[in-house]
Amino acid sequence: MPLRNTGGYALRYPTLAVTALCLSISSAAGAAEIGVSMAAFDDSFLTVLRNGMIDYAKEKGDVTLQMEDAQNDVQRQLSQVQNFIALGVDAIIVNAVDTDGTQALTQLAEDAKIPLVYVNRQPVNVDELPSDQAFVASDEVESGTLQTKEVCRLLGGKGKVAVIVGELSNQAARQRTQDVHDVIGTGECKGMEIAAEQSANWTRIEAYDLMTNWLSNGLQVDAIIANGDESAIGAIQAIRAAGQDPQPLVIAGINATKEALVSMKEGDLDVTVFQDAFGQGNTAIDVALRLIDGEPVEQKTYVPFELVTPENMREYETRN
Repeated sequence: MPLRNTGGYALRYPTLAVTALCLSISSAAGAAEIGVSMAAFDDSFLTVLRNGMIDYAKEKGDVTLQMEDAQNDVQRQLSQVQNFIALGVDAIIVNAVDTDGTQALTQLAEDAKIPLVYVNRQPVNVDELPSDQAFVASDEVESGTLQTKEVCRLLGGKGKVAVIVGELSNQAARQRTQDVHDVIGTGECKGMEIAAEQSANWTRIEAYDLMTNWLSNGLQVDAIIANGDESAIGAIQAIRAAGQDPQPLVIAGINATKEALVSMKEGDLDVTVFQDAFGQGNTAIDVALRLIDGEPVEQKTYVPFELVTPENMREYETRN
């Protein structure tokens, strides 16, 4: 039975194809009610994160999720949190649209005395969250560092690199880019340099356009390091559209999405970093339930990143 726009009606058998703006996933009568605001439903990684939470809520049987799509709109997300509070949910989970603009969400939940868990995207002032609020993700210092060190190894420590950045308003994009800078030009990677760097806002189409512009302007690099797999795939598609072969380049992404692993199997993508979307979603729900019960939790819970290469990619084909 396909998942569809329910207008608030409960669904028993959600599938992976979800396009609705608001979904209610009910697991059991008397279950804990959790409002979930996702930054976007149409992002590949966030789709896995969202579906992981839906599946885990069904598995637990004592959780009802009210899932909403903020459509990358800060004000829409703010309104969603306000609506959750008005509905009297037991807890709120937020995947932030703008990580620099989360103070208002934190304050709303604190004033309403409703536990709040940020998932995947780190809120501003994360170390100053109230005691009934927490953050669940993976440590972004690991992501770009693992990625860039592997690119460095494949290049033998020298070469020109183009960096495709995610959304500049997003803490993960900024940290992953800083990781690249911290690795390049130091130690065994001192022969590497950044020849170009620009944001493509996590999207395949913007990365395609960016790479097309770089190529038309004569940019020549040995590697492309993208903050996310979607951007890496967009760059690969642009290179092919320009009549060039991407395989001589070292191309790296992050998240180890299914599409990225297909690209790796085809020989185009050389490096990605597995971010455990299911692990983050499951942990976010567990932390929310513990906060509902008044139990103490760690303010920050990290699910480790893992390097993925053609040699070990088969281990990850069923994990996202």
